[in-house]
Amino acid sequence: MQNQPSNIDLHVHTTASDGELDPARLVALAADSGVSTLAITDHDSMAGLAEAGRVSAERGLSLIAGVEVSSRWSNMDIHIVGLGVNTGDERFQGRLQSQMDRRWERARIMAQRLARLGYPGMLERAAEGAPQGIPARPHFAEALVQAGACKDRKQAFQRYLAQSKPAYVKTEWPEISEAVRWIREARGVAVLAHPGRYKLTRTKLERLICMFAESGGQALEVCVATHGPEMVRQLADLAVKYNLYASQGSDYHGPSMRWVQLGKMPPLPSTCRSVLELLPLEK
Repeated sequence: MQNQPSNIDLHVHTTASDGELDPARLVALAADSGVSTLAITDHDSMAGLAEAGRVSAERGLSLIAGVEVSSRWSNMDIHIVGLGVNTGDERFQGRLQSQMDRRWERARIMAQRLARLGYPGMLERAAEGAPQGIPARPHFAEALVQAGACKDRKQAFQRYLAQSKPAYVKTEWPEISEAVRWIREARGVAVLAHPGRYKLTRTKLERLICMFAESGGQALEVCVATHGPEMVRQLADLAVKYNLYASQGSDYHGPSMRWVQLGKMPPLPSTCRSVLELLPLEK
């Protein structure tokens, strides 16, 4: 079960979060790659949707308003994709702003810790290349490399930024049930993002999916570019067991990740119901 071209990609990122391409270039590339239905799902942000919408209309591509909301479960960061969210919902936009505030506070504390370790000015340096000026760990890693503190990003994480290292800061994200509620109250479909990437045992993965379903979650990302055949089969079975729809997305971030391409992922198993059944599609 190899990654195959698909005209549907329901999980991609732009420069509005941690993607490499701006929304216009991403939509154009998706259209050129044969994708006809696309969901832009930036982290805790819908800032790229207006620009993407203009280009998708020109290229005849169906664009789904999406977002990837950060949440916590069992001391882990878990991402919940919202598809078909009402972009005009002011309450939801306020909730996304609270997520950005959390990101900014985390960045500020990380910079303070790096300053105490002998690297002042990291917040300003890291913010230069960060979306909306709010740096995350990869931006701090690059700042440390530029400052000559580390030879590469990997070393920056190993020394300072990885979990349990001196500059690591945990973000107090909302619980999964709250993130699901936000999405559903904004008339979106709540999808558990890339479940196979959380490095969970089979038992704990099922616990996560069961809790997600009980919280009102509606779909699993069964087919992701980085999900292998066994994981796809396992997730398809769990989707059926917990009466969840199935979603598919590349989780494309840009051309530097050559192993992930727009519209390329394992095919959706025939036992699954596509999440598109829950989404009104318009060009």
